[in-house]
Amino acid sequence: MKINDKLYEALKWLCLIALPAVAWFYGAMAETWNLPYGDQIVTTLNAIGTLIGILIGVSTYNYRKDGQQ
Repeated sequence: MKINDKLYEALKWLCLIALPAVAWFYGAMAETWNLPYGDQIVTTLNAIGTLIGILIGVSTYNYRKDGQQ
């Protein structure tokens, strides 16, 4: 699987910046305000970020394997 540069950068931002920030924020607010499912939502957001990171890692590997640096 290969993806274009624009999608790659968007997914990279999503998994490195956005999802961890949202997970941290919800976790902090869930504890402070007794919001429902704090642990489950934080774990899910982090798992999604990890999955996206793995998928873009596979894409980067395939891109480099084909001789394109």
